[in-house]
Amino acid sequence: MINNIVPIILGILGLLSAYFVYLKVKSAPEGSGKVKEIGDEIHLGAMVFMASEYKRLAVFCVVCILALFFSLGWETAISFFVGAACSGIAGFIGMYTATKANVRTAVAANDKGAAEALNIAFFGGSIMGLTVASMGLFGIGVLFYFFGGDLKTIHSIEGFAMGASSVALFSRVGGGIFTKSADVGADLVGKVEAGIPEDDPRNPGVIADNVGDNVGDVAGMGSDIFESYCGSMIATIALAASMTSATINNLGGDQSMLQLMPLALASLGLICSIIGILMVKIFSDKKPDIALRFGTIGSALIFIIGSYLLISHMGVSSGVWSAVLIGSVGGIIVGLVTEYYTGGAPVRKIAKGGETGSATIMIAGLATGMQSVAIPVFTIVCIIFTSNYFAGLYGVGIAAIGMLSTVGITMAIDAYGPVADNAGGIAEMAKMGKKTREITDSLDEVGNTTAAIGKGFAISAAALAALALISAYIEKITMADPNFVLAINDPLVLSGMFLGGIFPYLVSAMTMTAVGDAAFDMIKEIRRQFKEIPGLLEGKAKPDTAKCVDIATQAALRKMILPGSLAVLAPVVVGFILGPKALGGMLGGALICCVMMALMMSNAGGAWDNAKKYVEKGNFGGKGSEVHKAAVVGDTVGDPLKDTSGPSMNILINVMAIVSLVIAPLLI
Repeated sequence: MINNIVPIILGILGLLSAYFVYLKVKSAPEGSGKVKEIGDEIHLGAMVFMASEYKRLAVFCVVCILALFFSLGWETAISFFVGAACSGIAGFIGMYTATKANVRTAVAANDKGAAEALNIAFFGGSIMGLTVASMGLFGIGVLFYFFGGDLKTIHSIEGFAMGASSVALFSRVGGGIFTKSADVGADLVGKVEAGIPEDDPRNPGVIADNVGDNVGDVAGMGSDIFESYCGSMIATIALAASMTSATINNLGGDQSMLQLMPLALASLGLICSIIGILMVKIFSDKKPDIALRFGTIGSALIFIIGSYLLISHMGVSSGVWSAVLIGSVGGIIVGLVTEYYTGGAPVRKIAKGGETGSATIMIAGLATGMQSVAIPVFTIVCIIFTSNYFAGLYGVGIAAIGMLSTVGITMAIDAYGPVADNAGGIAEMAKMGKKTREITDSLDEVGNTTAAIGKGFAISAAALAALALISAYIEKITMADPNFVLAINDPLVLSGMFLGGIFPYLVSAMTMTAVGDAAFDMIKEIRRQFKEIPGLLEGKAKPDTAKCVDIATQAALRKMILPGSLAVLAPVVVGFILGPKALGGMLGGALICCVMMALMMSNAGGAWDNAKKYVEKGNFGGKGSEVHKAAVVGDTVGDPLKDTSGPSMNILINVMAIVSLVIAPLLI
């Protein structure tokens, strides 16, 4: 049988694997002169932002730890600390290594060609993927080892998910505001007003833009996936701990085995992720998209087969494996649908709309985003219905774990994107030549698609994880009050549902306004430098890039506080004032609205982005044409949708759900 110590051991082995991959990346040449100088600027900007963000996060975490200690006991407070620490460490490692891999990818593209550049970019992302999977498995494994043997203390592990979610929310929101304020400012003044290329070294906002790619899509995305990954495991453990004897008999095994199952599946998933990463290395001489597809689909197939053997070995019902299968296949379907809407025929249609101006590009992009919601939501519905049919609410949690267990490889291909994007920026700023830029552009093009797929995957995974957490909340309340029912004709429940629907719109408005305000300051600063620094546009003077990084940093740190606090405090206020029924309704309303808005915003933004890149390849007049200017406007509007507000929805619903689950005993 699987022992409680196995997840801890595999978590450590995963971290060691990440370290060995880091040594491989670090051994690659980092260049010299202008190349190294640019790489160091990006690395320093990222580290300064992380240090400033974590200082503020530390204050918030101390307040939460004290509140949990005095209300729910030291076990929950310790769990919160471990969850926040694991998430923070994973984000820091991922950011640090990504900003070391970017310059090495550019040098490899220049000196050794596409295959070696793909290897370094992907390995740079793999460190983040392995760290996310390993830190989650290790942290929950340690807490389960000490608290999992007693039904009185096992629920304290839920504090881990709350800690991870809190860090994720601030990292995602803060990172999203940083990256898009820099991106929008650099694009509008540089490409549209000044008519200079993207990533031109004359543009003062370019370094901030490259820093932002790492802040938003490495640290931010990593913390996003981390909290869904951990939240689904903890919710499933909580559901198993609340089971009746009849449910346990239907699922087979015993209660302790069902509680251990999420960790066992995640352990297997980590092994499969490592195999997938090696598969990408083996096929790196092929086209980048083919190599990455071999790794992701290959690891998922190995996991599906391995999970059947594991579940059979643990003596649990085959219905549990059916839930794993459904979750894994559902994740692939959502990824493929996202790939179509952000990289297929709809993108070309949006680009063609630019022939009649920016308004038609906006209309086509919005329509594409709205249409893209249908199939993923239908897929989520099928996952929920069928997994519940085979294994009850426990099956829904297991389906989420099935989707997330190979998070190591999934996060690796997502973090690969910003590394490749940064490599292209460095190649442009260092004037490495057309051939090098063609290689980095081909890697970046694949990275845009993998990033879009990653966002679709993150949304569906967050939806299932949130549903599992909400189910665990209902089970916990029902254990104390058998008459507890969330009936839609109950005024409290219905009022809660409408309240829940408010929060996605409020948070989206806050984050988009934050990007707009910060971009306004960024645009003014870039215009000022172009006007006041003699010879800057002629390439005879250096821009003050540090000032732009500082504007983005201060805006992100200032503007992330309100939406983050709202997500944490809303369940507490509603739960204590209106009661557990209203809170349950609020979670349901927020879940539905968050999923719909997240899919629409992320896919519309991704489609606008790739429509711009399609035009830049020479279609419909190419760079500098009127169609290109219209496409840049569409991409600019889509930027905060896909990289700030859309991703914030995932964490918003998970934070609200896990806070509700943790405070449930106080509401009873």
